[in-house]
Amino acid sequence: MPESRPPLSERLARAGYGVAGSVIAWLAPALLRRRLARGKELPDRWREKLGQATRPRPAGRLVWLHAVGLGEALALRGLILALSERRPDLRFLVTSSTRTSAQVLAQNLPPQTIHQFLPLDAPRFLRRFLDHWRPDLVIWSEQDIWPGAIFAAAARGVPQALVNARITEASFTRRRRLAPLYRAALRPLALVDAQEDGSAARLAALGAQHVAASGSLKPAGPALNVDADELARLRHALQGRRIWVAGSTHPGDEAAALAAMQALNDPAWLLILAPRDIARAEQIAQTFTAAGMAAARRSLGQIPGPDCRVWLADSYGEMGLWYRLAGVALVGGGFDAIGGHNPWEPARLGAAILHGPDTANFSADYAQLAAAGAARMVRAGDLAGAVADDAANAAMAARAEALVAQAASHVSQLADRLGDLIERPPCA
Repeated sequence: MPESRPPLSERLARAGYGVAGSVIAWLAPALLRRRLARGKELPDRWREKLGQATRPRPAGRLVWLHAVGLGEALALRGLILALSERRPDLRFLVTSSTRTSAQVLAQNLPPQTIHQFLPLDAPRFLRRFLDHWRPDLVIWSEQDIWPGAIFAAAARGVPQALVNARITEASFTRRRRLAPLYRAALRPLALVDAQEDGSAARLAALGAQHVAASGSLKPAGPALNVDADELARLRHALQGRRIWVAGSTHPGDEAAALAAMQALNDPAWLLILAPRDIARAEQIAQTFTAAGMAAARRSLGQIPGPDCRVWLADSYGEMGLWYRLAGVALVGGGFDAIGGHNPWEPARLGAAILHGPDTANFSADYAQLAAAGAARMVRAGDLAGAVADDAANAAMAARAEALVAQAASHVSQLADRLGDLIERPPCA
């Protein structure tokens, strides 16, 4: 059903946002071409951000899901699978905004799912996007909602929901300054499901209706994909090594990992280091070499020999491989002012979870893991001892896997509620 007439303050906020969108539409092509020249856009796909589809729309009912980046988009996979089990007729479109998300998602998309970049939030681009894709349901995720897209979908009578919602107190304070705009954007959402009670209360205060707090989607995400033949080959090649992984790392994480490897003065130990930004690979390799610890490079086809203690995983889309090879995982982002990264990917694959002190972006996830004794916060000087604590790590990994199993019931119930929103006849 079309949305009811909103209050004057919200109509004025919408009008002002529409004017801003028109300015964006005028500037966008030149800005995107500049980003393309700097290698920040994919040459064959940058026009998707102008609403120009690069894939045909599948026939039948289509669910459009959006998440801003890699971790958020990967978290939607469990929900997609749950929806497709209930409604085999559904097809799925996942949009995101970052180049890395597109590259990794290409290897981890569920069946019947297409990825495109989200168009910029301008009326011209959104009209082009919606004319082509004609979604039957729109699902927004976490904090990334775009008012222009919500207004455009609502004007076409498309039901919308916000899932895995998370909003910090600081973000709430910023958004409250634009309260009429956010009330207008949240009003059309027929279902809002938050990760925890605090986010649910803040979203309700901003104007969201039909709000519940059912937990995070991330624990129930399916395991990252892997090439089974490559996994078997590497397990054979690395037989006898004690392997741990530092995943999605930043400079602070890498310094802690280097110190830990120096303390683990045993050639049996092998560190697989997978930086968040593989463009930094050469710099990282030089740092380890300067410390007397030469690193083999995945991008060069190198496999570490018996005397090599560091393998630099400077490749995209292979975290499922690295976590399966390792018994222990240091999840990056905790030793820099980053806020941590997703701990559930290694948990789903049986690796014990270690992390640094800064987990602000995943505070609810790490609190849940800590309460269950399923993860361990370490200081840089304690990392080597934590990596080598086999008994504690085995127990942590088992507890984390139990949490993953419990999360499946939440996703199942949420899929039922979302499926009920699709009432319109299927698109041709």
